[in-house]
Amino acid sequence: MSKVYFIGAGPGDPELITIKGRKRLDSADVIIYAGSLVNPDLLKGIKAETYNSASMNLDETTEVIKKSVSIGKNVVRLHTGDTSFYSAISEQIEKLRELNIEYEVIPGVSSAMAGAAILGQELTIPEISQTVIFTRLEGKTPVPETEKLSELARHKATMVIFLSVGMIEKIKEELLQGYTEDTPVVIIEKASWPEQRVLRGQLKDIVTLIRDSGIKKTALIYVGESLRASEKSLGKESKLYHRDFKHGYRK
Repeated sequence: MSKVYFIGAGPGDPELITIKGRKRLDSADVIIYAGSLVNPDLLKGIKAETYNSASMNLDETTEVIKKSVSIGKNVVRLHTGDTSFYSAISEQIEKLRELNIEYEVIPGVSSAMAGAAILGQELTIPEISQTVIFTRLEGKTPVPETEKLSELARHKATMVIFLSVGMIEKIKEELLQGYTEDTPVVIIEKASWPEQRVLRGQLKDIVTLIRDSGIKKTALIYVGESLRASEKSLGKESKLYHRDFKHGYRK
């Protein structure tokens, strides 16, 4: 039976797609991909019929899937990053359920994880932060009142802010409701792409950093004390490999 595969393409580097995702992509009959957000190198040598969803709405992509599946074709819906957040797969899956079309989700590598790798650090540092918040500023898509950036900032956890760099003044204003002005910030534009850029600074300077760089979209904002770990030794160790820590595999 033909099937629809939702695949996370990874953050940009074509080698960061999973092996399973790559196999499904190579064997697909039809591919609907997320326009300029997906690295075109992923589609090199593909024999499948392809559709760029940047110019299509939900009804149009659903119609392509419906027609393709009805004649026994396997469809790949290729999304950027990981499918687990900000991927808009939920509304597509609802349509497929209504049509009794079988589907499978194949996760990918989030740009947030790629950004941490670029910095060469964990986002959870013992005694500093054991929580990572993925969020976005309210724009055209509303945010629940309890998830306003100003409310989340009060936790002082490591934060990764998506889809919001164009509203940097508002971001600074809300973050200062919880973080101090000297809190480290990192902005990563197009993480893992050849043209990626990494900007470092403090929260008090974040507006100037963004304005001077000319970055307007496709960038992540990292905030939190844990970011100091990629610049200097913080002397914080986990218990996992401590010589005095015993567990079931180490006496």
